Amino acid sequence: MTKAEIVSKISDQTGVEKVTALAVVESFMAEVRTSIANNESIFLRGFGTFKPKKRAEKTGRNISKNTAIIIPAHHIPAFKPAKLFVKQVKESVK
Repeated sequence: MTKAEIVSKISDQTGVEKVTALAVVESFMAEVRTSIANNESIFLRGFGTFKPKKRAEKTGRNISKNTAIIIPAHHIPAFKPAKLFVKQVKESVK
């Protein structure tokens, strides 16, 4: 599903114009990005949690040069679904 399809469904279900639904979806995504970049978590009850996750420093391999490289510690965005969400997916998707 694409962002345009999400906007279309929200517009159909709520009766608001697609421009308004698009603005809401864009604003939500911007707020998630900003919060995670500021090392904050976003908890949506019944849906899940968006949070920054720390990856430890590790040694990798450059296979073209056959050398070891150090990959520094860094943060990545992560999503952990709520138990209710996981249960619904397990029951629905076969």
